[in-house]
Amino acid sequence: VQLVESGGGLVQAGGSLRLSCAASGSTFSFNTMGWYRQAPGKQRELVGVIISGGGSTNYADSVKGRFTISRDNAKNTMYLQMNSLKPEDTAVYYCNARGIATLKPYNYWGQGTQVTVSS
Repeated sequence: VQLVESGGGLVQAGGSLRLSCAASGSTFSFNTMGWYRQAPGKQRELVGVIISGGGSTNYADSVKGRFTISRDNAKNTMYLQMNSLKPEDTAVYYCNARGIATLKPYNYWGQGTQVTVSS
């Protein structure tokens, strides 16, 4: 299974970006997909997750109301729409997929995409 993020870049504060996470090599729908981020000198933190099936989402307090996660199961792709970006959103953003398949747990990560928000 491979997860590939795209869509990162440099944006001014107040701007928007949409990240994509394309999955390949999987024959099943991931139970849970999520976005994480890691800023320089900081631990990786959860941005938000989306659950398969009902598509419910949960977000970190720091991004609630600004970021939206969605997924297109037909395209095996998850998105992160980021609006009203702040300099503190600057980080490498990682895509994650985890769950259980055929009674075995799985936990996959993408390689990350850089998001830089200038003030």
